[in-house]
Amino acid sequence: MPAAADSSRAEPAVDWLFLDLNSFFASVEQQLKPELRGRPVAVVPVMSDTTCAIAASAQAKKFGIKTGTNIGEARRVCPDLVLVEASHDLYVDFHHRVIAEVERHFPVHVICSIDEMACKLDGPRRPLPAAKDLAARIKRGLQERVGECITCSIGLAPNRFLGKVASDMQKPDGLVVLLKEELPGRLLELELRDLPGIGRRMEPRLHAQGIRTMRELWDASHEMLHGAWGGVCGDRFWHALHGGPSEDDQPPEKRSVGHSHVLSPEMRIPPQAGVVARRLLLKAASRLRRLKYRATHLHLSIRTEEGSRFEAQSKFEAVSDSIALIATLSKLWENVMRQARWQRVKKVSVTLHGLEAESLPQQLQLFGQEAAAARAQREVLSRVLDEINQKRGRDSVVIGFTPDTVRTFSGPKIAFTRIPDREEFKE
Repeated sequence: MPAAADSSRAEPAVDWLFLDLNSFFASVEQQLKPELRGRPVAVVPVMSDTTCAIAASAQAKKFGIKTGTNIGEARRVCPDLVLVEASHDLYVDFHHRVIAEVERHFPVHVICSIDEMACKLDGPRRPLPAAKDLAARIKRGLQERVGECITCSIGLAPNRFLGKVASDMQKPDGLVVLLKEELPGRLLELELRDLPGIGRRMEPRLHAQGIRTMRELWDASHEMLHGAWGGVCGDRFWHALHGGPSEDDQPPEKRSVGHSHVLSPEMRIPPQAGVVARRLLLKAASRLRRLKYRATHLHLSIRTEEGSRFEAQSKFEAVSDSIALIATLSKLWENVMRQARWQRVKKVSVTLHGLEAESLPQQLQLFGQEAAAARAQREVLSRVLDEINQKRGRDSVVIGFTPDTVRTFSGPKIAFTRIPDREEFKE
């Protein structure tokens, strides 16, 4: 007898939901300022034609304006373009509001950037109808509870990499499904540069391997991609592209805390630049304490106006108090400025490495009880200053003199892949 047809064949399923907020910064501005809705908007760091857009509304994107577009050029192609100076604290606030709304429906597994997050689906939500229903509920919830201008594109896929690819395939307000059993499917509609991890440097290396189209990339072997990437990153890319488990599904462990700043011309003489370096360190130290870490390594780097880079670093017992860290920075500053022959400084970076959790017991030094007690007192004092600044506003109390010109720059800026906590705007 012929075998009976299998009516219980498994439903199509996906493992990941990837959410990408559409024109996020510009959409927040349009949500808060109704007069901007429906208009081409560019969010900028400063109100100048010489700067570049850090975000563009959907209406501006129709003119080819995007992140990185020079504003002078943007105005030429779109005379009605409206410039809005970035308000990073508002974008962080909306970021957290979006997370809260998504988590009303399902937990966020990985926060990928200020405007991207991913959910690793469980058994009941892996079947495609359930995953699509979840996506629809999240979209509806964002517009009803966060704002009517806050839309997103969602990708449903077998891994996070393909989820991101799918989310980019239909904008704005898209929903694209990539099923493992249907691959390569719609991937063949894409260009190489449409995939995360293939940029202007990687594309020529693929060309050198004879890979110029998505079909050729799909058909390439592990070995070819291993050679193109020069290591295991190529193997990982091959597995992710073909729907295998992604290697980067867990958020990275905290390894450093730091800040950098490009100085305005009037702040570039060494004494002024030194004040900026100290302010950056105080900000990093406050973050360190809030995250409940101590650091064992301080790295200082400067870049001069001529483009030369100089650096110095120091290792020490695990500390988190600002007073000890400032003392270390003073020595490093003298070191790098001697290297730079006291030239004008264009950029300053300070980074705390070698992080240890506060909960770890500290090693007691022989004859060091007094030093340990003094260190504990300094940590208590530093935390008191943190509390005052959180309650009264950033720089209400500072260690040493901080000119107003330094205070104005010290608010957090968003680097997309690192989202400041709300508290950072008061540190």
